[in-house]
This record gives sequence, structure tokens and C-alpha cells, in this order.
Amino acid sequence: VIINISASPYHAGKGRFREQMIATRASDNASIVAFCNLVGGQDELVFDGHSVIFDQSGAVLARGKQFEEDLIVADLDLEAVFRTRLHDPRRRKEKLHLSQKGANNVRKVRLTGEPAGPSSRESEEGKCSLPERSVEVLEETEEIYRALVLGTRDYVRKNGFEKVVLGLSGGIDSSLTAVIAVDALGVDNVIGVVMPSRFSSDHSREDAYQLGENLGLRVLTLTIEEPFQAYLQTLSEVFEGREPDVAEENLQARIRGNLLMALSNKFGWRVVATGNKSESSVGYCTLYGDMSGGLSIIKDVPKMLVYQLSNHRNRAAGVELIPKRVMDKEPSAELRANQRDVDSLPPYPILDGILKAYVEEDRSVGEIVGMGFDDQLVRRVVRLVDVNEYKRRQASPGIKITPRAFGKDRRLPITNSYRESST
Repeated sequence: VIINISASPYHAGKGRFREQMIATRASDNASIVAFCNLVGGQDELVFDGHSVIFDQSGAVLARGKQFEEDLIVADLDLEAVFRTRLHDPRRRKEKLHLSQKGANNVRKVRLTGEPAGPSSRESEEGKCSLPERSVEVLEETEEIYRALVLGTRDYVRKNGFEKVVLGLSGGIDSSLTAVIAVDALGVDNVIGVVMPSRFSSDHSREDAYQLGENLGLRVLTLTIEEPFQAYLQTLSEVFEGREPDVAEENLQARIRGNLLMALSNKFGWRVVATGNKSESSVGYCTLYGDMSGGLSIIKDVPKMLVYQLSNHRNRAAGVELIPKRVMDKEPSAELRANQRDVDSLPPYPILDGILKAYVEEDRSVGEIVGMGFDDQLVRRVVRLVDVNEYKRRQASPGIKITPRAFGKDRRLPITNSYRESST
């Protein structure tokens, strides 16, 4: 019996890969393998449990739950291991007495809580006192969602916080972040803040309040118009003669960040950022604005996966926790009139495809273009990823759910003039 006491961090699909690998090791070595994995969150990492025991042929004997602590008690047939080794041509040189010793000479240690009696599985009446159970591997979307919930709960609780606060914009990112936070911490420990500006649409405000009502959230309203006017007045002389641009847009995001941090300082609430991986990859975010916070829950979640997780959570609830209009509306930062994300970025299905190839798969520009993406668009996206490394270095930690997350998984020099040639 090989016992592997492990701390194997999670990413989407890791459990299935891990099971295949361990099953192969068990079969190759004609040994029972018991894999015992850590459960819980630690900074960006989530350890998913998913402990498992394989027999000498690579078949599953028992499997533990994912994303929660579990106790597995299983009887191991050591005689079967010896028989398998006797008939394994790779092991003909092993001494025969190993098979003759059998399981009777194995030293048995009684586990705390293990039922007493002649068998570890049977009571005196001969009935199984530990009923057999089947733990199935979670479907990938549910698996990712559970990882985000566990990572959020442990990050907040283990760092001594009780409550979190986040901005509610009426968009899909803040909506999903709020739902995850409620599932992780309970509705009484999550506070939403609606911070409308002159550019906030009526439907965005309505959707933010509707989300709060659906979840039972405490929702505060802090308008940013007056502080925004004060900033514009203060800067009017030095900005004179220049048209409004990203400077005025970012002022609004930073005012919102300041308000959230003020609430954090006053009440001890941990600020949760709501940006996704697609945005942070290309720098479509504001330093000291929407990037402010102690934790960025969906930092490693690409935009299209945000929609997938949102739909999944609504289906699981059987109601529209996240309003349908939030799902259907065109994404917008609403920092200027009639603003749309696609005015600054490629459509998210295309952007996410390029980002996955470049960030997670380490593909070159030429390889990505060979996948069918436009050459100039690929170069533009790659350049945005590279030049915005300085922003990501200053971002709060986020929960890793992809094979390669920004931060520990992928760090480039900020000062780096190298660019791939056009050939």
C-alpha cells in the first residue's frame, strides 16, 4: 500500500487528470494507492480534497468529497495485491514468501471512531455499520463554482474578517461576485454598494437593486456625482483645452474605490474587487479604482466563464438570482456616454480564445494566428497583455481556477522591450 499525503492545488479539470495519473501508478506498480489531499484555501490557491483510493489494477475503491473535509474508511484486499504480483511477469524475481505472508501478518491499527467488532466494516450482527457510498466527481462548472466559494470563505475567515463589501454596478461581474460571496459567507456578511454617476443607466441601477433584493442583501447607495464634480473643478484649470477622455473615466472608478475603502476602514469590512481575468489581462481596469480590494474573487475567471457560472448558479437555485437582463445586456463600464466594452476590446468570445492560447498555453503569435485569429488583432491583444503587467502586480490576490493564473503562475518583467517579430 502506497500512501500519498498531498497538498495538490486545484485548477479546473485537475481532479480528473490526477485520478488518471494515480490509477496508472497503482496499476504500473501493482499496489494499492491511497491519495489523501488537503482541503481549504490559502491565498490564491484552493486545495480541493478529492482524496481517492485505487486498487492494484487502477480501479477506484473509494473517493472522498471535493471541497470539503471527509473521512473515508475502506477495507483493502492485500491478498489480491499479492496474487496480482505473482502473475505479473515484471515481478517474477520477487520472493514467494511475500505472497505467503498474506494479510494475517499485517499490523492493524484501529482508527478513532471506527466501529468495534470482528470486522472494521461489520457490527456484531453482521450488518455493515459503515454503509457503502458513491461519491461522483463534480461536473466542471459546479467544480469551479465550489472552488471559488471555498477560496472566498477561507480567505476571509482565516484572515480574521467577518464581512465583505463590494460595489454593485448592475453588471454580470459584480452580480456573480456577490452571489459567490453570499454562498461563501452568508447573506448577513455581505454588503453591496450602488454608486451611480451621471453615466449610470436606469437599468443598471434597477438591476443592482434587483440583485440585492433577490439575495436579501443589505444595499447602500452612495452617489459619486458630487465628488466627481469636485474633482473636475479642481482639475479644470490644468485640463483646460483638452477633451474628456480616459482621465475623467478613471476618476469615477477611483472615487468608487475610495468610498469602498472608507467603508472598510470605518467598519472593518473586507473590500472585494469584481474584475474578471479577461479585463485584467488587457488592462481594462483602473488602478486604485475597480481594482481596489483585499480579494478579487473572479480574478482568474475569463468573461465567457463568468456567464457560464452565472447561468449555472441560477439553474441550481431554480430562480433568477442574477436577473435575466444582467445576463442579456451588452457589457459596459458606463464611465462615458453610450460606452460599450466592444468599443475598446474585441468581442469577448474572440478575446478569451486569444488570451487562453497566449496566457495559459504559452503559444506564440504565429501559433495563435495559425489557429484562425486575425494577425493584427492577436498582436494588439498580446501587446496589451504585456504592457499591463504593472497593473496586475498591484492587484489584490484572486482565486486560481485555470491552469495558469496571473501572479505566481505567470510573471513577466515589467521592464521588457522585447516584442515578437512580424515574420
